[in-house]
Amino acid sequence: MSRQEEILDGLYEYTLNGEAEPVVDLTKEGLEMSMDPMNMLFDALIPALEEVGRLFEAGEYFVPEMLVAANAMSGSMEILKPLIAATGAKPIGTFVMGTVKGDIHDIGKNLCNVMLEGAGFQLIDLGVNVPPDRFIEAIREYKPGAVGMSAFLTTTMPMMKVTIEAIKEAGLRDQVKILVGGAPVTQEFANQIGADGYAPDANSTTRLTKQLLGIS
Repeated sequence: MSRQEEILDGLYEYTLNGEAEPVVDLTKEGLEMSMDPMNMLFDALIPALEEVGRLFEAGEYFVPEMLVAANAMSGSMEILKPLIAATGAKPIGTFVMGTVKGDIHDIGKNLCNVMLEGAGFQLIDLGVNVPPDRFIEAIREYKPGAVGMSAFLTTTMPMMKVTIEAIKEAGLRDQVKILVGGAPVTQEFANQIGADGYAPDANSTTRLTKQLLGIS
């Protein structure tokens, strides 16, 4: 096995096991050997995160394992992103993400961000406690294909409806697909507030976004 193959195998295994330091070290070593950043991303990092998602859905991994794997990958992504951008590689789409006004929880949102970025989306993270007008500004500025709203509390869930109504009033509703998620959110609630989709976890967020945008 060549050293380059060893690096790809190592990136996959260490990401799967959530070991951030070796992932960064191997990323740097790969670049020193003139390995293609796209190869590291598509042949090792993304497959590892997809496997994490599969293990999560199978009940073998839980949120802590997903978090450490996403964290391990994000260290490598920080290094690779500017290099991939410099090659002129186009993102598969733009996704605006935010936790709605009144809510400051961001673990689930951040996990979705890493998965979406890994899948090739340009990710615009508005952060937490995001008021409706900030979502509207971001839609106008970035022209995303999809917008994701997160809420962790039953008391902040109604803000999703308020935000969707504000986007409608701004005349922008037909320009974006809106996905909602978070611990208390359900498919039934998503239907009630007029969202395009509901995703219970980071893996399904990526899959559903691609489906809604017609990306294979």
